Amino acid sequence: MSRSKSKRPPASTPEPVPTAPAPEETLNATVPSTPESAGPRGSTPGSMLRVWFAAYRVEVVLFAVAFVVLASFSSQRFLRQSAAPHFIYQAQSWLEGRLDVDPQVLPNLEDWACVRQVSGEKVRCEGRPQPDDRWFVSFPSFPAVAMLPFVALHGYQFNDTSFGVIVGALAVALFYSLLRFLAQEGETERTRDENVVLALTLAFGTLFFYCAIRGEVWFSAEVMGVALTCLYVRNAVRARRPVLAGVFFSMATLTRTPLFFAGLFFVLEALCPGPEPRLEQLKALGRNWRPAARKVGLFALGAAPLGLLAAAYNVYRFGRLSEFGHAFLFNNRVNVDIDRWGLFHWEYLGRNVAAAFLKWPSLSLSPLKLGYDPHGLTLLLTLPLLVFLLMPRLQPRLHWPLWLTVAICALPGLFYQNTGYMQFGFRFSLDYTPYLLLLFAIGGRSVRQRAVMAALVLGVLVNFWGAVAFRGYTELVRNW
Repeated sequence: MSRSKSKRPPASTPEPVPTAPAPEETLNATVPSTPESAGPRGSTPGSMLRVWFAAYRVEVVLFAVAFVVLASFSSQRFLRQSAAPHFIYQAQSWLEGRLDVDPQVLPNLEDWACVRQVSGEKVRCEGRPQPDDRWFVSFPSFPAVAMLPFVALHGYQFNDTSFGVIVGALAVALFYSLLRFLAQEGETERTRDENVVLALTLAFGTLFFYCAIRGEVWFSAEVMGVALTCLYVRNAVRARRPVLAGVFFSMATLTRTPLFFAGLFFVLEALCPGPEPRLEQLKALGRNWRPAARKVGLFALGAAPLGLLAAAYNVYRFGRLSEFGHAFLFNNRVNVDIDRWGLFHWEYLGRNVAAAFLKWPSLSLSPLKLGYDPHGLTLLLTLPLLVFLLMPRLQPRLHWPLWLTVAICALPGLFYQNTGYMQFGFRFSLDYTPYLLLLFAIGGRSVRQRAVMAALVLGVLVNFWGAVAFRGYTELVRNW
C-alpha cells in the first residue's frame, strides 16, 4: 500500500542517530565499531563499557526504572517463588536427565499434563494418579530453557517471580530500542522523548504491568513473549536479518504458541521490503522472486533448530508434533469443553470476545467497592490507545503488515477454549500488544494531544489498579 496522502502533522525533530553503532549491530558483534574502540591499543574494558553505555544509556535507564517499579509492586512476591513455578520444575528435570517431571516433587496439580499408556496409546490421565503415569509441563518449553542456567545454580528453589520482573524490565528496554531503530530507519517520525513515553506505556499502561510482577507459569510466558517479540520484529523489519529473525521467532513461538502466526510479519516484509506501492512490489516478484525466496528460506533455517527439537519433544511426550500438553491437562475444569469441542472452536468465540471487549468494572455501593470480572476486562480500559488506531493520521509502509499481524495473532485467543481465567483483563492480548503500540507509533498522532494524554493516563490508572488489586493463584494458595 502507498503512503496516505493526508496532511502530515507538524514536523518534529527525529531522534538523533548516535555516534555509537545502531543497537541492532550488537546482535552480530560484541564490541561497537567506533573510533574509540576500533584500534587494538584503546580497546580496554573500561572504554568499551563507556562506549556501550553512551550508545544505550536510555535503554539502561528505562531498564532500571522499570525494574525498580515492577519490583516494588511485586512486593512480597518478589522475595519468593510463585505458587506456579512449572518452568523451574521442567528445567530441573532436564538437569536430572529426565524428560518428564518427577511426580514426587510436584508443588501442586494445577495445569500439569498427565499421560497414561492405554493399549499402547497415549491418553489423558483420569481419576487417581497411577504409578506409571508420566507428568509434563503443559506449556511450550522455551521459558524453561531460559531459566536453565539459574536453576542449575539454585535448583527447585529458584525464584521465578524476581526472574520475571527482570525479564519484564528488559522487555521495556527492548521495546524502546525497537522504537529507536524504527525512527532511525525512517519508519516512524517519533522523537526520543515520544519513544520513551511509548516504552513506559507498555510497562505501566497495559496488562504487561500486572503480568510482570507475579511470576507464575501463565504470566511468565506472556512477559517473555513480549521481550522476544521485540527482538523478532527488530530483525524482521525489511527482512534485513532473516536468520536472526527466525531464531527469535522460534523462541517466541516456543514461549507463546499464538506467536507462531506472527511469522506473517516477516513474510510480508520479505515480499515487500521497499517504499514502493505494495501492489507494484508484488507484481515485480513474478520477474525476480529469488531474493524474497532466499530470505524466507534463511528465516526458516534460523527457526528450524528449535522448531525441530520442540516437535520431537512433543512427539515423545504426547505423540503429536504440535501438541504442547493442554489436551492432557489433569483433572482440569476445561476438560469437559476440550472433550466436546476441542481446543479451538466457534463455540468459544462469544465468551472470548466478551472477555476482551465487553466486560466492564462493577461498582458496589454497600460497601463501596470497585470490582472486576476474573474472566476479563475490556481492552478499551486496559489499552485505551486502541481507539486511536482506528483513525490514524498516517498510514506508512508498516501499517498493513502490523495490522495483519495483529489480526492473525488475535484469532487463536478468540477461538480458544479458555478466556485466560483468572486474570485482570484479557491477558492473551499481550501476544499482540507490542504490534498495537507500534501501530500507534507509526500512526502520526502526537502523544501531546489532550485526548491521547487522557488515554495514556487512563491506561496507567487502570493497570495500576490491576497491579494492586489482582488476586490470582499465588494469593489463593498462600492466603495473602
